Amino acid sequence: MARYFDVHPQDPQPHRIAQVVAMLRDDALIAYPTDSSYALGCRLDNLTGGDRIRALRSLDDKHHLTLVCADFAQLGQLVQLDNTAFRAIKASTPGPYTFILPATKEVPRRLAHPKKRTVGVRIPDHPVVQALLRQLGEPLVSSTLLLPDDEEPMTDGWQIKEDLDLLIDAVVDAGPCGKELTTVVDWSEGYPEVVRVGMGDPTRFQ
Repeated sequence: MARYFDVHPQDPQPHRIAQVVAMLRDDALIAYPTDSSYALGCRLDNLTGGDRIRALRSLDDKHHLTLVCADFAQLGQLVQLDNTAFRAIKASTPGPYTFILPATKEVPRRLAHPKKRTVGVRIPDHPVVQALLRQLGEPLVSSTLLLPDDEEPMTDGWQIKEDLDLLIDAVVDAGPCGKELTTVVDWSEGYPEVVRVGMGDPTRFQ
């Protein structure tokens, strides 16, 4: 059964954040809130976490997983950025954007696109996930909590607990979350291409 953590959305309790981080370090797969919707997440070194996320969402290995970062310095260690991408992405983060970029050697092969060696990265603007990332000290491998037969992401922590109780290890509930997806910008070819319009304003990349 998944452990349930009721966390304040603006001022998350440190002891509860510490408990969730301890589970992540023990290879847990969690559901947690972001500035766009609830997401699934696990540690970068979790050998089975990426496969569990893909199985839950019925995704193949060509679907980009996202590395959720605490700040731009952490993001810059995971993907290759030219000066134009550096400036544009830095100016729009934190926020509801996911960027697809070539992965560096810091990213395990199992988490990158099998042919392109690309990966999604993002820096969310949400106090709870920021608290988790700061204490964990590394990115979360993540994907929107959008189940195969659903048209919108899951938005309620108790519902996530009820529906996924035997499939994930913990639910971090910070109250109702939005239903919007992030705006996805593919920068892997050296220029920005908006491939999904979501919560973030796409016009700055068009």
